Amino acid sequence: MPAFLDITTENVRDSAHALSGSAQDYDGLLKMVGDARFVLLGEATHGTHEFYKARADISKRLIREKGFNAIAVEADWPDAYRVNRFVRGEDSDADGEEALAGFKRFPTWMWRNADVLDFIGWLRGHNDHPRPEQQKVGFYGMDLYSLHTSIHAVLNYLKKIDPEEAKRARSRYSCFEHFGQDAQAYAQAMSLGLAESCEEEVISQLVELRRRAAQYSHCDGAEAINEYFFAEQNARLVKNAEQYYRSMISGRTSNWNLRDQHMAETLEALSRHLQEQAQNAKIIVWAHNSHLGDARATQFVERGELNVGQLIREKHASDAVLVGFTTYSGSVTAASEWDEPPQRKQIVPALPESYEALFHEAGIDRFFLNLRDDPRIRIRLREPRLERAIGVIYLPETERISHYFDARLPEQFDAVFHFDETRAVEQLERTTLWAKGEVPETYPSSY
Repeated sequence: MPAFLDITTENVRDSAHALSGSAQDYDGLLKMVGDARFVLLGEATHGTHEFYKARADISKRLIREKGFNAIAVEADWPDAYRVNRFVRGEDSDADGEEALAGFKRFPTWMWRNADVLDFIGWLRGHNDHPRPEQQKVGFYGMDLYSLHTSIHAVLNYLKKIDPEEAKRARSRYSCFEHFGQDAQAYAQAMSLGLAESCEEEVISQLVELRRRAAQYSHCDGAEAINEYFFAEQNARLVKNAEQYYRSMISGRTSNWNLRDQHMAETLEALSRHLQEQAQNAKIIVWAHNSHLGDARATQFVERGELNVGQLIREKHASDAVLVGFTTYSGSVTAASEWDEPPQRKQIVPALPESYEALFHEAGIDRFFLNLRDDPRIRIRLREPRLERAIGVIYLPETERISHYFDARLPEQFDAVFHFDETRAVEQLERTTLWAKGEVPETYPSSY
């Protein structure tokens, strides 16, 4: 083992705060948060139980002890808003599992899993019996894949509040009818020049909705304001989703940036909405490390990519705390191809030159590392290393190419939680394929 790695491992071991499962595990993070209004909690995979559980436990403490009043997740706005209505006691869903039924689009396990079900059950209980000084906590989505679901949400809203305008909105949105419910078909048609874009129509609809904001949102108190906000965000999502799918022809970077800019805009809109209701806007964000770690500290800055973590940090500085999560080995819920059923897959032990391998060498099963306030660890970890990212697709056979990138961790995150061996998150719909899992295989140690 190289000498510099020995020294760094020793520094990690000295600086790490081991997690014991006690109530004090997250004291260091809460002290770091202080009076910050945004806490961004990442994940190295989209299918790891320990990440979901830790984020839920941290969020509970932030809500109880720091007054946070919103959870914003890497999920579609209308689906998450159904959960929002449930946790706030404003809907007819009988239980949490029914409230999560809106998550029908791949990958359903990201939100229809046992850990999320437990957490939204806790949120509902908290909101049903809040302390006198506490506000109800909301649950919101940030993503933009729900083009058609959001169109229907806008139309349903207008049918109730302004039937004549609903007819005009239906006419504007009819531009998408040629493509059915398949946004990919719209993208393909744009790329081949087979149809005119719907850009003008979706912008017109958003402008018209905003023009009528005073009329719609001030007719029935707070409920009307919330319902208008829900509809406006859906209309904005349709506009941004149209641009997102149309931009597929121009390349990955443009597409990635549009998505993360939309998510950051949603956080800002949510913050303004809460403040306008005379509430403190303190928001916890759940999304992948690749969205929440500052992109300027990764190799992706070289191709012009930005992300939510960068945009929030640039605007809010120390008012935002960015937290990453890593793992060395174990299992994960993921698919082999898009739209395929999820499997319980074995995670290949991390590559030797990665942060994950370095943390494994420290010999602590799970720990918290303060990257912002500990100058020793910042200096030792300042050189770029590999960092692993597993999304909804996991391909161990192309591990190095598919799942690693270069990063400078102390600049990317303010803190990191490492769980050395993890297990797959349990989806609510248990399938034979998932339950059987994947037979462990031996892969080369480097690629």
